Amino acid sequence: MRGYAAIALDHPKFDGNVGGVIRAATVYGAALVAVSGRRYKREATDTMAGHRHFPVLTVDDVFDAIPFDCVPVAVDLVDDAKPLPDYTHPERAFYVFGAEDATLGERILSRCRDRVMVPTVRCMNLAATVNVVLYDRMSK
Repeated sequence: MRGYAAIALDHPKFDGNVGGVIRAATVYGAALVAVSGRRYKREATDTMAGHRHFPVLTVDDVFDAIPFDCVPVAVDLVDDAKPLPDYTHPERAFYVFGAEDATLGERILSRCRDRVMVPTVRCMNLAATVNVVLYDRMSK
């Protein structure tokens, strides 16, 4: 399969979730993880030492890490987001996820071509959401 998935975390709140995201990226073969708002340190939830398999970048702005010709995709519970089951993933995707207790906001949403949401009854944990999005991409 041609293409790749890159993950961006915009100011995540909990270190444990960052480790869980890096583990998900390892399991599903993501190309990189970029994290803004903190300096990453290895977490117990990153049981596979993802930083040894792909770049884990710490950046001031997640868009500083977007690869060339990659489609930015906001994953957020916003009104105009497309439900994930109906979404066709781009060949080269830069999935942007926000903090566990907030939406991405216009600063990020205005820079994303696509907006996607995971239809649930209640909001999901950040690492769980990344797992679902990457699994959906792989399964399609």
